[in-house]
Amino acid sequence: MLFPSYEFLFFFLPLVLLGSLLLGARARLGTAWLVAASLLFYSWWNPRFLAVIVLSILFNYVLGAILARESGVRSWGRRAALTLGIGGNLGALGYFKYRNFLSENIALLTGQGAVLEQLVLPLGISFFTFQQIAFLLDAHRGETREYNFLDYCFFVTFFPQLIAGPIVHHAEIFPQFRGDSRRRPAARAFALGLTSFTIGLFKKVVLADGVALYATPIFDHAQDGGALSALAAWQGALAYTFQLYFDFSGYSDMAVGLSQMFGIKLPINFHSPYKATGAIEFWRRWHITLTRFITSYVFNPIATSITRFSMKRWRHRGVTYALCTALPVVITFLIAGLWHGAGWTFVIFGGLHGLYLAINHGWRELRRRPLKHLKTPPIALPGSWLLTFLAVVVAFVFFRAESVAAALRILGHMAGASATDASVVVRATEPQAWLWIGALLGLVLLLPSTYELTRAWEPALDPSKIADKDHSRSRLRWQPSAAWAVACAGLALASVWNLARVSEFIYFGF
Repeated sequence: MLFPSYEFLFFFLPLVLLGSLLLGARARLGTAWLVAASLLFYSWWNPRFLAVIVLSILFNYVLGAILARESGVRSWGRRAALTLGIGGNLGALGYFKYRNFLSENIALLTGQGAVLEQLVLPLGISFFTFQQIAFLLDAHRGETREYNFLDYCFFVTFFPQLIAGPIVHHAEIFPQFRGDSRRRPAARAFALGLTSFTIGLFKKVVLADGVALYATPIFDHAQDGGALSALAAWQGALAYTFQLYFDFSGYSDMAVGLSQMFGIKLPINFHSPYKATGAIEFWRRWHITLTRFITSYVFNPIATSITRFSMKRWRHRGVTYALCTALPVVITFLIAGLWHGAGWTFVIFGGLHGLYLAINHGWRELRRRPLKHLKTPPIALPGSWLLTFLAVVVAFVFFRAESVAAALRILGHMAGASATDASVVVRATEPQAWLWIGALLGLVLLLPSTYELTRAWEPALDPSKIADKDHSRSRLRWQPSAAWAVACAGLALASVWNLARVSEFIYFGF
């Protein structure tokens, strides 16, 4: 089941809200109701995958309970439980998500033509798998305690964040079970949640799906080997850049808003990433919870291991930077790229962002020491923004393309390497496409993020603290007022009006 659907908006959500309200005074029953509703939500598209998430929960809960015990389990037993947990989770993820990718590449290298049956990927498997791996690692470190099974089920399955994130951390969610806010959300908190959900729905259904009409045909045409004009290629790349942002951030806004309506705060996941003036800042604003996860559980262990190895052998500053910062960053983002999808396009996407971050860190190091007296020209800030944005657009071409060849074809056309021919997609010449792109660029640069719009009312958790450092000049702020109610009603009506339009669900590959 998807958020922007008639069955969710007019059947599932009202029913679950009503049941939660009626059972609110009974905490255990209320939690059980939401767990049952979340499992129904997950199995709506394909009931077969209900067994996948249920088995995953049982497997990780048992191992987490073993790891969380302070006594009664020997150190070798804890290590074995952790190894089994990480191996089991990655094995399941690999079987469903990467089996065909590995078999195709092995067949290519060996010359064998064996092709495995294509598996349908369970929705959100990357999200709930990584979420539970983090839980096991923290339990092994002694940072968790043994939790009630029902609460653990709620932590994993809570439907607002189940299939598209944000990736939640147990330390954020479990403490909220002990208060009364989840059982009895205040009217103002409910209104705030409804506002965030409505904005997110509008982002997805009207903005993302609207501009997708000018991206999808271009990428499909490139995949089929057709020629494009440079203008058409740029149209497709820029349109998809905005489609992805408004789609993904829209889903995150809907998740935050829905959770608020049930008295739970989720972490923010997007904070105006296209305002970033560097790769480091971009990843502090884009998919914030993924950045937090890969920093804590992937980058830090890799960097620590490499640093211990290299510091015993090399003392040169350049070598130390390359080994202790650049190399771990690139490795981490290659892994992050593969996490997004099973394909070389995703590996290249991750590798490009790893390279961007390594260069950005290196430049900061130069400015901190050898070039610290270098004056910053006035054009530096807009130049940095433009360079960052263009770098992001290039990486997203690989993210969207169905093959490396199609991505390279589009990038070649963007660089002017081809001439227009009769097979160019007709929409490439439509002025509406560029009106959409210009309008959406203005929105992301001039308007505050959803979190910034409502932050005075603390609508969500802010794990990165980037919002505290970002001072927007916009005076636009949400208030529980009639004017805002009318504005949100208008957004809701526009969204419902467009629900019947064919919509892409980007997260099938996640």
